[in-house]
Amino acid sequence: MTDPTPSSSDPLPLRMLNEYAYCPRLFHFMHVEGRWADNEFTVEGRHAHRRVDSAEQLLPTAVSQVKPQAASQPAVSGVEPKPVGAGEEPGDRSQETGENARLTTDNVQPTTDNPQPPTDNSQLATGNSFPGNDDPPPTIVRSVPLSSQILGLSAKLDLVSAEGVAAVPVETKRGRVPENAERSWEPERVQLMGQGLLLREHGYQCDHGMLYFAGSRTRVRIDFTPELEARTRELLLLARAAAGATVLPPPLEDSPKCNGCSLAGICLPDETNALLAVPAEEGAETPADGRAARRLYPVRDDATPFYVQEPGAYVGCSKKRIIVKKSGEELASVRLQDLSQLVLCGNVQISTQAVQVLCEAAVPIVYLSMGHWFYGISHGIHLRNAYDRAAQFRVAGEPQSCLHFARRIVADKAENQRTLLRRNAPAEAATERALRDMDDLAERIGAADSLATLLGIEGAIAAAYFGRFSTLLKPRDFDAQWDFASRNRRPPRDPVNALLSFGYAMLAKECTVALLSEGLDPWWGLYHQPRHGRPALALDVMEPFRPAVVDSAVISAINTGMVQQSSFETASSGCILRPEGRKAFIRAYDARLDQLITHPIFDYRCSWRVVIRLQARLLARWLRGEIPSYTSITTR
Repeated sequence: MTDPTPSSSDPLPLRMLNEYAYCPRLFHFMHVEGRWADNEFTVEGRHAHRRVDSAEQLLPTAVSQVKPQAASQPAVSGVEPKPVGAGEEPGDRSQETGENARLTTDNVQPTTDNPQPPTDNSQLATGNSFPGNDDPPPTIVRSVPLSSQILGLSAKLDLVSAEGVAAVPVETKRGRVPENAERSWEPERVQLMGQGLLLREHGYQCDHGMLYFAGSRTRVRIDFTPELEARTRELLLLARAAAGATVLPPPLEDSPKCNGCSLAGICLPDETNALLAVPAEEGAETPADGRAARRLYPVRDDATPFYVQEPGAYVGCSKKRIIVKKSGEELASVRLQDLSQLVLCGNVQISTQAVQVLCEAAVPIVYLSMGHWFYGISHGIHLRNAYDRAAQFRVAGEPQSCLHFARRIVADKAENQRTLLRRNAPAEAATERALRDMDDLAERIGAADSLATLLGIEGAIAAAYFGRFSTLLKPRDFDAQWDFASRNRRPPRDPVNALLSFGYAMLAKECTVALLSEGLDPWWGLYHQPRHGRPALALDVMEPFRPAVVDSAVISAINTGMVQQSSFETASSGCILRPEGRKAFIRAYDARLDQLITHPIFDYRCSWRVVIRLQARLLARWLRGEIPSYTSITTR
């Protein structure tokens, strides 16, 4: 989690200034809405800072005369800054600080030659010091917290080399030296200049700083020119104003900055720009200018849901692993980093420690009944974004906006149902008649003048669709109970309906998690009206996914023999899945979610699981007015 958004009187964290200089939209997501995501570059960056982040030290008071013994005196509150190299073995020097031992010198040019620092402390003091002179070594302090109410800025400096009244800040960067004239990027120079301004406020003379690029083991000197200072102060004013903004800044257009940005999958720059080019009228499905979007996030998630269905099982945690036990015997375990959801089915216990660890890691805990009715969800508080919910409640109070949204949802669901039948049902007269009926009903969607009318049209289309659904099924055990004539539920009365109900509950859970991750309220719908205990907005989002994900998974599970008649328990009161049947269907359902498709609007490949999360984000952008229309996904 990031720090709370600063008020007008709070100092602005310097890293926020760096991010604003890089991309105002990135700044907004991170520091206004509290969004964050890791990728390999952010993990590498933390590794490069592993030493300076380990402990805080305080700067000594700036003095005009420094006696040789002064460097060994405690500076503040018992913190003892070390002279460079003092008390360290040569092999103990971290990569990001080892080359910085001579950074106070004015005559040392950045170089990759001789990367190992000299171990004689007298040579480390200044660039022109040699063994035998009386110059004291500079004081080196790491992870230095500084703040200034005058500047309205605060920071934790990686490393500062202080000698008398002179100080040089050193900032570590994970990558290699840029191949440009300045050998650095503006956000890096602005961040270093901000550190220089803070040091000046604390009584030091500071006319330059150093960037250390861990990827190329190279130092780059940055002079604090009047132009750089003016630019830094200008960006500081703009960033402070942006910290209180409620409107998303526009995305960058075809910018190389987006490649490798860990928030690209949240920001969706190309997708947003593409949808801004879509005409706002209903039915528009492709960008007007035909440009393709770059997929700037992985096609699949490495983390996946983890289901615990064993009655009496106990879920605990140890060393960043979630461990499932029963009667003292370990049944399964999974690394925390591989977990996107923990799904507890029925009589399963979980420890308070595990709940805390999962909440801190932003991994939701989903509760289902033994029959896999969706009960609820536990999740940590990682978003402080109230703007999306405010927009959601505003749109929910606008009947025309709700109707516009509902027409799109019902039309896309009908299109996906029709596609599934057209592709898989036998070419019979009854099938053609059902497809024509569905087309005729779909044409009435655009003219529907109320949600109640749309509900009637949706129900009629579903009746035609499910009337031919049994022709898609080819069970391996031809038991009469496989006959499927219509959709029924609460409880389902036959195996096919039992699978459909189970799958829809799982899909509702998936959409609820996606909406919560965007800061939306899953229980306050636009098409499905709010009702106690029903995730209405999740049901809205999931409608077009029912045939594409769940119905397809049911067909696959039955036709491949993953579930058979023995997978069910049937009585006069209804039909339920046995434990082995639930496990088999979960495998089919997860396999479907992980299947790659070509996105019909953005024309890149991604999994169905990623598409669900993408739709939740696009819904939030439509609610806030960033894109003109919400368009769900239809299969071709």
